[in-house]
Amino acid sequence: MRELILLRHAHAEAASTGQADLDRPLSPVGLAEAEAAGRWLKANNLLPDCVLCSPARRTRETLEAVLGVTGFVEKRLEDAVYDATPGTLAGLIDDRRDVDRLLVVGHNPGLERLVALMSEGSTSDYRGMPPAGIAVLAFDREASIEPGVARLTAFWWP
Repeated sequence: MRELILLRHAHAEAASTGQADLDRPLSPVGLAEAEAAGRWLKANNLLPDCVLCSPARRTRETLEAVLGVTGFVEKRLEDAVYDATPGTLAGLIDDRRDVDRLLVVGHNPGLERLVALMSEGSTSDYRGMPPAGIAVLAFDREASIEPGVARLTAFWWP
């Protein structure tokens, strides 16, 4: 079995005048949420082998807070995770078949739709993923990333 952990970034500050969306930092609440996500992952022995992270500041700060609790692993900033569709995310995940437990840190609606697509077979069934929410999906080692291939084994939010 392989596992996919999807982590939505924690609460971020609103963009200030002229600030790019990519540059929005975590709020103090968001930092606490990200640390709580790290504690939950560690307590449930869900430590990733590798991480793909959106280049947005809020996702990078979420990841750093999580890894500050869980310990550091191989990580890669992946431009395609920012504003990704479920199809884009599926392609990135499929490219990392060599990883037993992959963590993707990104954004909605892409993450919540990917959870629904992989577990329910349709993005129309997505139910939402709150800031710092975590979805854990399990699927057969040889399975391609496609609709209905995974089983949702855990869902957590702060």
